Amino acid sequence: MKILHTSDWHLGQEFYSYSRTEEHVAFLEQLEEIVRKEQPDVMALSGDIYHNATPSNAVMRLFTDKLDAIRAACPAMQIVVIAGNHDSSSRLEVTRTLWDHLGVHVIGHVEKTEGQIDFKKHILPVRNKVGELCGYVVALPHIFPHSFPLVNDDTPREERQKVFFQTLAEKVNEVNQEQLPVVMMVHMALTGCNITGHDEVRGGMEYTDISELKVDFDYLALGHIHCPQMIGERARYCGSPIPVNFEENYPHSVTIVDLSERGAVPAISILPIHNPWPLKTFPHDAVDFEEALRLLESYPSEEKAYLRLHVKLTDVPPHNAMERACLATADKACRFCCFQWEKNEETTASVRTFLDVDQMKARSPLDIADLYYESRFGQPMQEDLRGLLKQVIRQVSQSDQ
Repeated sequence: MKILHTSDWHLGQEFYSYSRTEEHVAFLEQLEEIVRKEQPDVMALSGDIYHNATPSNAVMRLFTDKLDAIRAACPAMQIVVIAGNHDSSSRLEVTRTLWDHLGVHVIGHVEKTEGQIDFKKHILPVRNKVGELCGYVVALPHIFPHSFPLVNDDTPREERQKVFFQTLAEKVNEVNQEQLPVVMMVHMALTGCNITGHDEVRGGMEYTDISELKVDFDYLALGHIHCPQMIGERARYCGSPIPVNFEENYPHSVTIVDLSERGAVPAISILPIHNPWPLKTFPHDAVDFEEALRLLESYPSEEKAYLRLHVKLTDVPPHNAMERACLATADKACRFCCFQWEKNEETTASVRTFLDVDQMKARSPLDIADLYYESRFGQPMQEDLRGLLKQVIRQVSQSDQ
């Protein structure tokens, strides 16, 4: 069984107010050519098709048009799509019945029929180009560990995930009487994975140990983590096809997987994706603002890129920093996005103060603001700014009263 593994497209993302449609179209057209050349038996799209749960009509049209073109590049190929944490499961499944007729299976959520989980919905047979059964895909959309559906009414909440995977594994064994290769698709963070480029603070990150999945898979097609990597010899994050932020400064790709038979170690091929709008942070070593601005002014006029300027911060940022940077690139093809401010650690180390909750409650809002400002910029807050904060605090207090 030959699998094309991709995930985390994040269609519809706006990057510092810039549309990324051109990049997504370029990726999807590359993917169409890869499918045409490789002729896989199945394409596994492991979640986060969209960047948010309410994509625009234009973005959804882009998805349906391009997915149909990809399907047409290899009509015998089946496509399995699961919802990620960025997707709306119900919105994704609106056209599920229509897609089924074209060999595209969209799995947005776990369904129950007459109070029982419909596990068969998640165990999909895969047939090769001559119609022979060649394996199974076990497709599970994103589910938060504490939100797994009940298999038995008497299952304690903390046991739901464990019981769910145990039952799913039993159902897979019942179906796979021929002992054919099994591919499992999940959208989750596995314990020990490399999360370079992810911000754990935003929304948090809940981890699951790979041993908890229970299903005896030959290949685990993972989504959610954008840094491409193997987890052991049978599990892989294929990663995002284009970077979602400046920290994802590693190669982006899709993965081809060959499974010769049940139990065989998967053969992995990595196919790079070219992004016409690379994300660049420069210079490598931080320089002062005026020098950084000169470098920005000399950036090649015709070169496409999203730019982040690496600047050494010895004081507070210039009040017109963004305006001057935008003016420096106004007639260029590049898109200026932001600054990466590098603070002088020797200056700020002495003013870092860590407070627990009780200490925070004992301080006034102005005290907290003073501590934050000094930690952030390495010097006391200016008196005019303190005066404005005092005025706001006084107005809020009067309003509350």
